[in-house]
Amino acid sequence: MTPGAERIRIIRGRGGQVEILGPLDPLAAELLRRAGFLTFPALSGQWVRLPFDMGGASENEHASWAADMLTAAHYPVTLDTTLRAEHLPDTPSRTRPAAPPSSTAPAVHHR
Repeated sequence: MTPGAERIRIIRGRGGQVEILGPLDPLAAELLRRAGFLTFPALSGQWVRLPFDMGGASENEHASWAADMLTAAHYPVTLDTTLRAEHLPDTPSRTRPAAPPSSTAPAVHHR
């Protein structure tokens, strides 16, 4: 992590979508992809967001998981307080959401 680096912000946008704001290098982009975020070209670069049809609880779980992974990789992250997943105990039966299948790599399920 570079001191003074711009934070990656995970927010709920005006339209209700969960999106990413801030700089993304290839590792951060891959971590977000693994958490279920999609990337689309936009006039100002890229638009990184979760799919629209996930439902609030699932959006919160994916957003919290993304924030956890980015933080573990030493990125400065801000997670919108409305996106925090319910506190769940870390038990062997708890699973993270699976990343969407990729044409270049098999889906990986985490336990």
